[in-house]
Amino acid sequence: MRNVIMRIFDYSADGVISEEGTEFFQYCRDLPDDPEQLERTRSLYQHADVHIMGRVHYQGIAQYFPTAADHPYAEILNAARKIVFSSTLRSADWTNSTINSGDLAAEIRKLKEAGTGDIVAHGGVSFWRSLMRLDLVDEYRITVFPCLAGKGRRLSDDLEKMCPLELASSIAYSNGTLEQTYRPQHRASGATGQSAA
Repeated sequence: MRNVIMRIFDYSADGVISEEGTEFFQYCRDLPDDPEQLERTRSLYQHADVHIMGRVHYQGIAQYFPTAADHPYAEILNAARKIVFSSTLRSADWTNSTINSGDLAAEIRKLKEAGTGDIVAHGGVSFWRSLMRLDLVDEYRITVFPCLAGKGRRLSDDLEKMCPLELASSIAYSNGTLEQTYRPQHRASGATGQSAA
């Protein structure tokens, strides 16, 4: 069975997810990229079999990536297989995109049992929270920025029960960010896949 990897960018040291239009979002945009970090993320995206996301996140990046020729992930994501989970979205025009309006838990389990290659979950926050609540995440790959954001949405705000994690890797980059990879303890011993560091 393949893994669902939740890829979380722009996460503050005090647990805030950056949102467009906020001071923390701009801080994340202004911080210089680290080449090693870019290559590691490119590798994750290239080796993924499918990229999944919620409607709001999909609509945002589907407007950007098709014409973002200079973005380091644009070529990969434009060509990749993408599934947007939504009961309200009627069309998905971004190349290789499909809409899935079925039961989230059942549909993700079907994806995990079919094919090879990791499943990367891109967001947004509500979609990530749903995956967490349903215990569908095999790996959390989080980029923590050296900043206390203060106010903002936190990933685990509505988590109903504690989920102990096991640290799989921790990589410090030259720009001050820290990429931490965690796996839920109850399934960490059985985790497999390209994502192990």
